[in-house]
Amino acid sequence: MELTVRNPKDGIYPATDDYVHALEVAGAQRLLFISGTMGLDASGVAPDSLDEQLRLIWLNLRRILAEAGMTTDNIVRLTSYLRDPSYVQANQDARIAALGDRRIPTTAVVVQTLDPTWLVEIEAIAAG
Repeated sequence: MELTVRNPKDGIYPATDDYVHALEVAGAQRLLFISGTMGLDASGVAPDSLDEQLRLIWLNLRRILAEAGMTTDNIVRLTSYLRDPSYVQANQDARIAALGDRRIPTTAVVVQTLDPTWLVEIEAIAAG
């Protein structure tokens, strides 16, 4: 599988350090579409803190990816649903920590989650 970042240099606003406009995926044989994943523990309970929910989200995403024989290196797209715009920095920091130097297309949207205890929900697409 070959991944190519597509960031036009003119005619569009610049990509930022943690963001790319597009990621071309060539030669992938499998796609994994991951539902919105919450920061819930194994019993389905959301901790009170944003940081703990983000930690659990990434643990849960890693477990789902592992079930498909993939890792966070296979993630090619993320959408984050935040209950409050003030969560954007913590969400960005958690994403960067999880992905290391990899930059992928991302979107963050402020929404009302189905359960008010869910502070963040993240869906992903992985390719392999």
